[in-house]
Amino acid sequence: MEFAAFADRAEEIEAESADTAITEAVTDLFAAAGPDLQTLARFVQGRVFPAYESRTLDIGPRLCYEAIARAAGQNVSADDVEGRLADMGEIGTVAASYDLGGQQGLAAFGVGGGSDALTVAELDETLRDLAAVEGSGSQGTKVDILFGLFSRCASTEAGYLARLVLSEMRIGVGEGTVRDAIAAAFDVPVEGVERAIQVSNDYGMVAEAARDEGEAGLNTITLEIGRPVQAMLAQAGTVAGVLEDWDRAAVEWKYDGARVQVHFDGEDARLFSRNMEEVTDPLPEVVDTVESTLDAPVILDGEVVAVDADGDPLPFQEVLRRFRRKHDVAAAREDVAVRLHAFDCLHADGDDLLDAPLETRHDRLESLFPADSDVVSRMWLSANPDEIADLEGDALAAGQEGIMLKDPTAAYSPGKRGKHWRKRKPDVETLDCVVTGAEWGEGRRANVLGSFELSVRTADGYVTVGNVATGITDAELDDLTERFEPHIRREDGRDVVLDPAVVFEVGYEEIQASQSYDSGYALRFPRFLSVREDKTLDDADSLERVERLAGDG
Repeated sequence: MEFAAFADRAEEIEAESADTAITEAVTDLFAAAGPDLQTLARFVQGRVFPAYESRTLDIGPRLCYEAIARAAGQNVSADDVEGRLADMGEIGTVAASYDLGGQQGLAAFGVGGGSDALTVAELDETLRDLAAVEGSGSQGTKVDILFGLFSRCASTEAGYLARLVLSEMRIGVGEGTVRDAIAAAFDVPVEGVERAIQVSNDYGMVAEAARDEGEAGLNTITLEIGRPVQAMLAQAGTVAGVLEDWDRAAVEWKYDGARVQVHFDGEDARLFSRNMEEVTDPLPEVVDTVESTLDAPVILDGEVVAVDADGDPLPFQEVLRRFRRKHDVAAAREDVAVRLHAFDCLHADGDDLLDAPLETRHDRLESLFPADSDVVSRMWLSANPDEIADLEGDALAAGQEGIMLKDPTAAYSPGKRGKHWRKRKPDVETLDCVVTGAEWGEGRRANVLGSFELSVRTADGYVTVGNVATGITDAELDDLTERFEPHIRREDGRDVVLDPAVVFEVGYEEIQASQSYDSGYALRFPRFLSVREDKTLDDADSLERVERLAGDG
């Protein structure tokens, strides 16, 4: 398929407003995809690689602006592109506004290309080559490659190429749309598609299996050691609520750490974060624990907690220092030690356990480790609210966040935030907000950002719910300023517009209706708690949740 044909389809999909019409359009696209099906199943979601892969294009906005400017001609600069973005508000519209097809393209650099139409397959291959570029001069090489691609694009193609490379496709196609379109295009059960996606996190592979082998092909897709799956998620809950819903609750400590998924093939262990990014190298002692203890292939879910010399837990930010460390890991290990607490078993010695009840999965987990091991997180079964309250007190006294309440009969549902897992914390309610703006400080703090604009997700982007400046130390302000500077889109006096890139966890007293922010709501007394290193923009809270918390949803 020519990329121009995909761009035309994407434009048609984006123009649809009804969910059913969008799904039908994606269904038609998949049915006509031919050998490009795997690629198209990713492209419509704005992805170049399967969700489980940690590879990225590593293309920031500025590099994209430079490539567009070069393709637009000698009289256009990256600053011109950025200025046009400030007026138009969306990079695809900006790219489509230039006449890019008249440049020499890839052939000017001796790397192929030419005047022939750009195909989906060729674009996919080129973007993969771009992602592999590294080392000295890599940014220049990436701009050259992007310039070549933009130079072969007509208006509509250029717009969707720009969106794709910056992960800003946003044509109204979510994961559920792709799931339903696969089922409809190839006449297979939605449930079978969903299960295959859950265990693989590869929509392209699932789509191809559904087309080529039908339901039987979907059933052959299983968990694979080394291919992470999305973590099962919890929602806030109360002891009274769970005991009304379940005969009894499985109670676990809620650790103040970072989620990890352990993959052990019988010899080597690999570790993945909640976002499915590989974190094996920064956590060598966890790797050592797994490799020295286990003797059969497993996939485990757990939490890594930073501990002091006495084994007592340290704050969440300490473990993030280890997760982010790429160099001098040995020195970091001396400064901050970490410990694995495994609480679930997804696969053991050839058996997939996602559909097994929690009790069964936990029994299997315990069987993997010696009886005296402190790796396995203890689980209690109780229907007594007083007993559960005592367990919560023990968790808090031990320096942990609180307790988890789980349905002991429930299966493991990757990526789902359902009612089967509920977190009980005594803290104030929190929101995970995307930072979309900031304000420079004053006086001695004029060189650092001192206040941050908070936004939540909508189907079309982000809407604001407030600003936060309290709860942030001077040292944190310095670190945050350094972190946000590459994401500054434009400045107007002290006001700064930021590209969405960072998620803040923010506490607040209540949510009020307000016309001061475009969400229609305002956080009362917001307070910065932490940077959610474990969450992507897609994991941030939505306007729908704000409405629900405010009592309007």
